[in-house]
Amino acid sequence: MENKLKFYNTLSRKVETVIPNEDGKIAMYTCGPTVYHFAHIGNLRSYIMEDVLEKTLRYLGYDVKRVMNITDVGHLSSDADTGEDKMLKGAKREHKTVMEIAKFYTDKFFEDCEKLNIKKPDVVEPATNCIDDFIHMIEVLLEKGYAYQAGGNVYFDTSKLEDYYVFSSQSEKELLVGVRDDVEEDANKKNKNDFVLWFTKSKFEDQALKWDSPWGTGYPGWHIECSCISMKHLGEYMDIHCGGVDNIFPHHTNEIAQSESYTGHKWCNYWFHVQYLNDKSGKMSKSKGDFLTVSLLEEKGYDPVVYRMFCLQSHYRKPLEFSYEALDNVKSAYVKLIKRIQELKEDGTVEQEKFQEYKERFENELCNDLNTAMAITVVYDLLKADMNDATKRALMEDFDRVLSLNLLTATVEEANTGVDAEMEAYILQMIEERKAAKKEKNFARADEIRDTLLEKGIILEDTREGVKWKKA
Repeated sequence: MENKLKFYNTLSRKVETVIPNEDGKIAMYTCGPTVYHFAHIGNLRSYIMEDVLEKTLRYLGYDVKRVMNITDVGHLSSDADTGEDKMLKGAKREHKTVMEIAKFYTDKFFEDCEKLNIKKPDVVEPATNCIDDFIHMIEVLLEKGYAYQAGGNVYFDTSKLEDYYVFSSQSEKELLVGVRDDVEEDANKKNKNDFVLWFTKSKFEDQALKWDSPWGTGYPGWHIECSCISMKHLGEYMDIHCGGVDNIFPHHTNEIAQSESYTGHKWCNYWFHVQYLNDKSGKMSKSKGDFLTVSLLEEKGYDPVVYRMFCLQSHYRKPLEFSYEALDNVKSAYVKLIKRIQELKEDGTVEQEKFQEYKERFENELCNDLNTAMAITVVYDLLKADMNDATKRALMEDFDRVLSLNLLTATVEEANTGVDAEMEAYILQMIEERKAAKKEKNFARADEIRDTLLEKGIILEDTREGVKWKKA
């Protein structure tokens, strides 16, 4: 294995080469969704980049085992142990049981992943399957003196740690202490940073899911889930832990605190975090109400793989701003790319020397802190390179093991070709204006928009899946 993957380790705050544990295998963990609502495309940016990380490791020849949890209990509407359980909130909203909500949105999450060509992890474990594991870890933490009971709940005692804020520099630590000062005060806590390991009925009387425990009937805190589920399937040593940057504090900070106190040794070597997806108003979140989903993109005529390409054209450590104009540009580029690949002939033999040259270039970009934008540039470069079509097709197939952009299998509508990105953006804008006009019952304006587009050679078709357009 000549090429070694390097990426930014949030824990050490520097780019490091991934060196597996003694068995040579990569134990990888991903923080999974809280399944109380649809995943928005901001959430899915993290899963896309984590998917690229896993596929890159496999592409380079590593043996990877990837585990992901499903949070179906315990995640409160504030990450600081306040507010109601997000699952209960979802159940109330839709007048269903918590488990019905969990099943529905878990299925929807994996449907979205499939549309985005995100590989399903080797192990997917719902939190509700592991209550006994949570109780055992909490018992050990109590025995070791890292936890205490107060007001019917069990808390982790952060004052027992030499350095609780493991991800932060000193100046950041001071800021984070300030952040925690804003947390709704829990009189049971010894320290403001302490977090709940187990809630009892004394905290939330209306909690739908409850289990018996040595501390009373209740349910686990959110942070304990990932520690226990990862150890259950990957053991006490882990190579890579993934998540969005919003997981760093307090969730991942708390995971390290409880895991290393439980095991008595370093738990995870590398931490991989993906930056936010923003829109013009800031970070995307479900709390805003109307949020962008894969289904909404499909309704607007976008292949979900176009959104994947949109993400890959930016570095995972940089905030990415979403706009339909930017997505339209990527859609146009994707259609042209697929059309160009479709023109490649299937006959001939692969030129091995040139194949290896471009494969190495592709690997180098991925190994350089997962530079997917430059990896895609290699795709464009090889299309212009002096090599036969058979070699180009072989390289496309090889690269797509990581990129997963359907480079050789995608079909693009002939009707939409020949329209440049600017015109396509105009058409989509007009469709949105027509939709708004119809909603306001301004049918004269809606007809006017249809006629204007027809004059420009564009036919609109109203279908059950939404408005489709094609060249006349």
